[in-house]
Amino acid sequence: MDLGLTGRSAILMASSRGLGRACAHSVAREGVSVVINGRTADDVHEAARDIASAHGVVVQTVVGDATESDVQDELLEACPEPDIVLLNGGGPPLAALADIEPEQWQDAAQRLMISPLVFVQRVVPGMRERRFGRIVAITSAMVKAPNPALGLSAGPRLGMTAVLKALSTEVVMDNVTINQLLPERIDTERQQYMARMIMEQRGISWEEARAAQASMIKAQRLGRPEEFGDAFAFLCSSQAGYISGQNLQLDGGSYAGVF
Repeated sequence: MDLGLTGRSAILMASSRGLGRACAHSVAREGVSVVINGRTADDVHEAARDIASAHGVVVQTVVGDATESDVQDELLEACPEPDIVLLNGGGPPLAALADIEPEQWQDAAQRLMISPLVFVQRVVPGMRERRFGRIVAITSAMVKAPNPALGLSAGPRLGMTAVLKALSTEVVMDNVTINQLLPERIDTERQQYMARMIMEQRGISWEEARAAQASMIKAQRLGRPEEFGDAFAFLCSSQAGYISGQNLQLDGGSYAGVF
């Protein structure tokens, strides 16, 4: 299927590794020029070379933490009129509610809610004027099924979800859509790191640790990064203009709820 994205441009936050990089590959394959971002220069430049070589599109790079205002300035200098924006970034550490300090709440809210929304404020007007825009946020399964140890993640992310949902109802008339992807157990470096932790904690083999991870998913396997990236690409497509304000779970059918 031709997704109708040839010649479009995208700013992809935290896209030098993992899920963000998978998303970058999927839209670049469709002819989208991309801005790759990450906090480590070596990762960013390696990802850029890989994507440019694989897909033959224009690839620009911005090194830095995309939650910081000066890095957001650089992203928009590299791509002043993005058609596609991926909101993405690392999550906070595990913490029980009783152990969370006020400054941790403030930092999590700034990084996971306020900063991404400020960037959305900056790009939406131009998207509406050009009558095309696709904003997709990678959040977490915790938005719909919170874990007591992940309050620092679920709280701010749910706040952002609410604001993006409200905004989506206003901008869709101008062919600007806003959606979220909720991953669970996608096989990136993070899951491999978690597998090594399971090995150490339980004294089991790599194969047993990987099987333990897969057993937590109804599909009995981990998700593939390219599956995640292709879901992102479709939400960005010309065909997806009637899909907005949605939280798409990529979890191998594991979510037990109806809504």
